[in-house]
Amino acid sequence: MKSLKQNRNPFLSLKRLIYFVMSVIALSIYVMQKQNIALPPLINNYVNDLLCLPLVLGAITFMIRCLKKDNSFMLPMRIILCMAAFYSFYFEYYLPELNPRYTADWIDVLLYFTGALAFYFVENPNEISKLFKRKTHLL
Repeated sequence: MKSLKQNRNPFLSLKRLIYFVMSVIALSIYVMQKQNIALPPLINNYVNDLLCLPLVLGAITFMIRCLKKDNSFMLPMRIILCMAAFYSFYFEYYLPELNPRYTADWIDVLLYFTGALAFYFVENPNEISKLFKRKTHLL
């Protein structure tokens, strides 16, 4: 069994680059918001909500793979959807009820689930081909 450092799969290198770029984007937006730098409303209000779950789920997957020493570990779809539901409930219902700083926005819920599904299909590229095969068999 190969360790995480021995794996030379170019797809993994591309995924690492994607996660790095997403992290830089999210961190840059956060820092600019804290510095009161004006951002376009679409970027200011929605980009980090879209990036949130892919980054969180990617970190969780990475940690589990390291702890289990299993490069093939994948989070099941039900866990991914549960995380999206939890983030949606916590940040869009629960916190806005407690603190006026937080506002409920149903677009954010859609973005959490979109980010979660994007994470799933990037981590499980074979699932996309299965979806297309099912559709062609139905025709």
